[in-house]
Amino acid sequence: MDDRKLHVSFDSENLAFPEIKVQENVKHVTYYPQGVCSVQIDFDLDSEGRIHNLAYIRGCNGNLKAIGRLVEGKPAAEVADILRGNQCQMRGTSCADQLAKAIDQELAKNQ
Repeated sequence: MDDRKLHVSFDSENLAFPEIKVQENVKHVTYYPQGVCSVQIDFDLDSEGRIHNLAYIRGCNGNLKAIGRLVEGKPAAEVADILRGNQCQMRGTSCADQLAKAIDQELAKNQ
C-alpha cells in the first residue's frame, strides 16, 4: 500500500492555482470539534509526530490562522500540552482546546 498523501493548497482569496505537494509518511486527520464556532479541524501528522497544514473551518479566522502558523512543524504532543484546557468565554473549551483533544485522540490511536 502506498503511504504517500496528496496535499493541495488553494488560496481562495487570491484565486491562485493550487500547489500540489506529495508528502511521504503523512497521516491526514479530520476532527469535528464540539462546543465551539469552528466546525472542522484538519491537519497532517508526519512520521515524527509533527503537525503540518493545520486548518480550521469557521471560527475566528485570524486567530485560527495564527495558531496554524505557530504550531507548524511542532511536535503534536507538545502542542496538545500547551493548548489543552484553554477556554473561550464560558464554553468550557475553545478551538485551541479542541485541537488538543484532536491530537490526543489521534496519538492514542497510534499507541
